Amino acid sequence: MDTKDLLKKVRKIEIKTRRLSDHIFSGEYHTSFKGRGMTFSEVRQYQYGDDIRAIDWNVTARYNEAHVKVFEEERELTMMLMVDISGSESFGSNKEFKKDIITEIAATMAFSATTNNDKIGLILFSDQIELYIPPKKGRSHVLRIIRELIEFQPKSNKTDLAQALKFLSSTQKKKAIVFLMSDFMVKDYEHTLKIASKKHDITGIRVYDMREEKMPNLGMVQMTDAETGETLLVDTSSKTVRMNYEKHYQDQLNYFKETFRKSGSGVVNTRVDESYVKKLLGYFKSR
Repeated sequence: MDTKDLLKKVRKIEIKTRRLSDHIFSGEYHTSFKGRGMTFSEVRQYQYGDDIRAIDWNVTARYNEAHVKVFEEERELTMMLMVDISGSESFGSNKEFKKDIITEIAATMAFSATTNNDKIGLILFSDQIELYIPPKKGRSHVLRIIRELIEFQPKSNKTDLAQALKFLSSTQKKKAIVFLMSDFMVKDYEHTLKIASKKHDITGIRVYDMREEKMPNLGMVQMTDAETGETLLVDTSSKTVRMNYEKHYQDQLNYFKETFRKSGSGVVNTRVDESYVKKLLGYFKSR
């Protein structure tokens, strides 16, 4: 992709996701993810309805008139976007690939954080850490993140969620709001998720395609594993083959749900042909 096409695509994603974050998500995001505590703001005259426990007795005695302390939420947060860019994310049976939807979701979350003056960082991973962008503020920083999401080419096609979560724990010493985006078609990350979730507020956003749920009956089909490159001739007309495929898919889905539930982390499931806007809004409101 040349520079002109890349800039056009970045701009297109910015326009779409900025509108969503400004009008829909920024308020929900602010409400769902709290700051680190309350900090002193000012002292003002007591008003009807104020909590009497907030009265500043020293100032009240000095002016012979009731005054209260006002506290504000210490808002600044750090958002970390963890994005799976392994080979399976380039699958899509409709108009869009899974990675396209993930890019839009990540951009929407990033602009929502920017609206709240929070820092945003990015971790792109496969079975290794492909790219790390430390958290910073600002529109230009978000645009850089979007550019990387669009054009970055991974060195590996495989997936290792445990490795990515270890890297998160080693680099982010303070609590962060973490959105982990993947199709979660792997296992063996229960332990590292449990450790990371003790410090961070983690949400797993699972993006999947309808063709991954069930194998259609198409006769003998040559299939290639997007992550290993292995090619097999599969008899999709076999009921046993289709049942085994669906069982494998369901096992991975159940592992994802149970692992996140046990760690106390949030979960969002969205199919590429569904509205991720409704799914995310529903999730924020449920918090």
